[in-house]
Amino acid sequence: MKIFYQSSLPRSGSTLLQNIIGQNPDFYVSPTSGLLELIFAARGNYTNSPEFKAQDQEKMKNAYISFCREGMNGYYTSLAPEKLYAVDKSRGWGIHYEFLSSIFPNPKIICIVRDLRDIITSMEKKFRQNEHLHDPIVEHNSMRGTSTYKRTEAWLNSPPIGLALERLSEIIRRGIDKNICFIKFEDLCKNPDTEMKKIYSYLDVPYYQHDFNNIEQITVEDDSIYGIYGDHNIKKKLEIIHSKHREILGKDISDWIWNGQKWFFDYFGYSY
Repeated sequence: MKIFYQSSLPRSGSTLLQNIIGQNPDFYVSPTSGLLELIFAARGNYTNSPEFKAQDQEKMKNAYISFCREGMNGYYTSLAPEKLYAVDKSRGWGIHYEFLSSIFPNPKIICIVRDLRDIITSMEKKFRQNEHLHDPIVEHNSMRGTSTYKRTEAWLNSPPIGLALERLSEIIRRGIDKNICFIKFEDLCKNPDTEMKKIYSYLDVPYYQHDFNNIEQITVEDDSIYGIYGDHNIKKKLEIIHSKHREILGKDISDWIWNGQKWFFDYFGYSY
């Protein structure tokens, strides 16, 4: 089995893409995966345990990398022994491209991006739909997160969105971007066949004709684990989603995001 990776922005259609790819019978697609966390937990023990420190460092490094490779292969062989390919979904793969390359040379990583104003809009909509639940982003006594502007600022400077943006900026700065397949969510909705062919060409896998009008959800996640923003449900039909950032956020906040994150909009070719 060959493992591919998806490392997309939050609220950008990553679950949707997994379930589209999953229509192909040759693919196993994961929900939000903990595989990277398993590798990092092992890395912590490898780095800090005296048993490893006391041995030949080059041999230990090679052994640890081999441990990761065989462990990842075994993980997916167990989950889907009949499949040819797996797509592991985790936001961390992109920034750890070089580490992943030491395990599997030239890894293939897909990253969906979306107009950042619409990502924030999606977060704000989820907030407003769930005001019956306590959200730790809001603290009235200290006036933290008590306005749309304050919530926007908080999301842009904290996980998951702020961390994802910082990682993306670093990916571009370090030149890792040239190894990643970027897909704009808006393009996927408008021209799904064209964008999926880009993905298949990048993965070097024979194309499969997908049905964008009947997308069955095959990935299962308990969204209560992720709180009010952890909506991983998809619609059966892929449709164009019209931007509502000015309606939800207001022109002033939309413009503030545009001006403050201009590098993002310029790099991915978004228009004002």
